[in-house]
Amino acid sequence: MPPESDQRLAREIFKEMVEIKSGSTTGATTPIVQAVAARLKAEGFPASDTFVGGTIPTKANLVVRYHGTGARKPILLLAHIDVVAANREDWSMDPFTFIETDGYFYGRGTTDDKSQAAIWIANLIRYKREGFKPDRDLIVALTADEEDPGPDNGVKWLLKNHRDLIDSDFALNEGGDGVLVNGKHVSNDISAAEKSYADLTLEVLNKGGHSSQPVADNAIYHLAGALTRIGNFTFPFRLNEVTRAYLQQMAKLESGQLAKDLAQASKGSVEAMRRVAAASPYFAAMMRTTCVATMLEGGHAVNALPQSARSNVNCRILPDDSPENVLATLKKVVADDQVTLTIKADDRGPASPLRRDVMDAVTRLTGSMWPGTIALPTMLVGTTDGMFLRAAGIPTYGFSSLFQERDDVRAHGRDERLSVKSFYEGQTFMYEIVKLLAKGAE
Repeated sequence: MPPESDQRLAREIFKEMVEIKSGSTTGATTPIVQAVAARLKAEGFPASDTFVGGTIPTKANLVVRYHGTGARKPILLLAHIDVVAANREDWSMDPFTFIETDGYFYGRGTTDDKSQAAIWIANLIRYKREGFKPDRDLIVALTADEEDPGPDNGVKWLLKNHRDLIDSDFALNEGGDGVLVNGKHVSNDISAAEKSYADLTLEVLNKGGHSSQPVADNAIYHLAGALTRIGNFTFPFRLNEVTRAYLQQMAKLESGQLAKDLAQASKGSVEAMRRVAAASPYFAAMMRTTCVATMLEGGHAVNALPQSARSNVNCRILPDDSPENVLATLKKVVADDQVTLTIKADDRGPASPLRRDVMDAVTRLTGSMWPGTIALPTMLVGTTDGMFLRAAGIPTYGFSSLFQERDDVRAHGRDERLSVKSFYEGQTFMYEIVKLLAKGAE
């Protein structure tokens, strides 16, 4: 646990952040940024080292630099301060009131991602108070609109307009989880890759007609056939350095045939991959690009042949795959010239290399704090702002070390919470890992 004074500081910042309504579609990040900037000023951080700005007045981002010797390039410590919208009627308590009870902190953002944001700031203040002199600058960026990465996304805006403020050797971000099973520490996940996001639109247009005179050339039937073929199709297995390491390490956590299959899959056995994929949708998603129908619409009247039918197919694409390949592949799968396919894809970047300094530091500290717990390299099947950094050439590693029960993760959901013990242990882990990486872990 951190010293009591540092625990109090982190809790105070955490409470302040949670109680500011910063929903990505219903609130503002600027009040959080202003509160943090004022706190940093009171701690003696020069105004010249603190930047506040964003696309619009309500969506401000904060970047603060803590100077080291400059012997090596900076580390970027990233966290987003927007949250998913939360309605009072859906929760057992007010989602924007910070509540500590029964060993948990409750409130929207307690796990995603205000805990990490509060810890980065609290630890930065602690470094300054202690006179810590790293061999590289430490940059903390608190950003807007990760949950709804549109035109106000803070990371994209900073990369485009103020790259110099966040340019770094590598970044530490959310995206990894500390996994508990029945209270036992199992793995401390560090994500070094993410799938990219794309939406595929399938559309059929038709002249239509009267429903009393049906014909085979029906827009809905064409679309239904296309979706059935996509539903029956699976992309081939493809592993990268990160997913091979993940499967290899997961084999140590499982038992029986699954453990054997995970080990063989990590070595490229297609048959083993098939069995592993059948065992878990999550394992399957780790090993291939996936596309799934998520929305459907068609027709314009109950007594008319449809003049149009449309569907959205959501794709999560491996780092070494591409939207162009996905589109070309699914056009061949659909094999119907009446169905038009178009794709809209987000930024994408390569997997981050499993750097020895980062992985060794995480492994050593994890084993020291939680003996018997493994550091597990992983690839996110979802996305974070890390994808924008990787696309811009900044390797990014997602972790939090804020341990949660594997079957009770409430991010984006009702009664979001984080254990008090996990918060303070995570505060210590993040404090120590940055010191290791800033002074050299090898």
